[in-house]
Amino acid sequence: MKPALYQTRPGVYALATLCCALWGSSYPAIKNGYALLQITPADLAGQMLFAGWRFTLAGLILLLAALGLRKRLLPVSRRQAGQVVLLGLVQTALQYVFFYIGVAHASGIKSSIMNATGVFFSVVLAHFIYASDRLNGVRALGCLIGFAGVVVVNLGKGGAGVLAFDFTLTGEGFVAFSAFILAAAAIYGKGLSRGMDAMVMTGWQLLIGGLVLTGIGMIGGGHLEAMGMQAGALLAYLALLSAVAFSVWSLLLKHNPVGMVAPFNFLIPVFGVSLSAIFLGESLLRWSYLSALILVCAGIWLVTRMPARQG
Repeated sequence: MKPALYQTRPGVYALATLCCALWGSSYPAIKNGYALLQITPADLAGQMLFAGWRFTLAGLILLLAALGLRKRLLPVSRRQAGQVVLLGLVQTALQYVFFYIGVAHASGIKSSIMNATGVFFSVVLAHFIYASDRLNGVRALGCLIGFAGVVVVNLGKGGAGVLAFDFTLTGEGFVAFSAFILAAAAIYGKGLSRGMDAMVMTGWQLLIGGLVLTGIGMIGGGHLEAMGMQAGALLAYLALLSAVAFSVWSLLLKHNPVGMVAPFNFLIPVFGVSLSAIFLGESLLRWSYLSALILVCAGIWLVTRMPARQG
């Protein structure tokens, strides 16, 4: 029987690249959304409400699509329902609390490159969890080179022109921590998806997490009063990219080794940096940004050049 597109090497590469392109575009989209909705870095409630609306809408889109395809929408047991709720609380709600705050306090370019730490976390975690997904010397070297790019992007000029580490906990630190949460939650979701349709699972986790984020924003007094046609269209785009990217990524993880799929996260900063430079007017012509991009590209090449094992 001919394997499905998401189980072939070219299919995995194409679909994973699509997901990363969509996620990379979220950095300038979120930053522009903050500007259009007049959400300042200090407006945590507004940031949570913006995120909540995005993921609630994304979850509803996926569940309605699953209903149209006549997929089973409800979990088969209380245990599975509890697992889906936990996934929504962690992968969507908790992760994006840190992500949205981090993006508000860091540039789009730096945020997108910091997100590449998720690859390092995913591959290392998979090494300890899956016997068939072990690190080898070349893959480990690729991860380290890619991770070195994350270090380089945070180097800037300090006093007297010397190099200094330009890093803040609530900016770059929160983006990196959100990447770790996503890496751990994605591995948990891989196990859960074995007994549940990936589209349905993703729809519920986005909806649950989105409702939690919306509640946090409303309780904190968040407002999106400046919502107009342009901001609404941007919100709809963010919801659609989440619905597509998360469901396709979950499908890829369900049918392929984590070590084969996760390294494509290194492409997120490539798209994020390029699109942030285009749509936010952020300067790409800094030695640290260009060096970081070269390192992360070298990392993904090293990690994915080895023959992939299905399973």
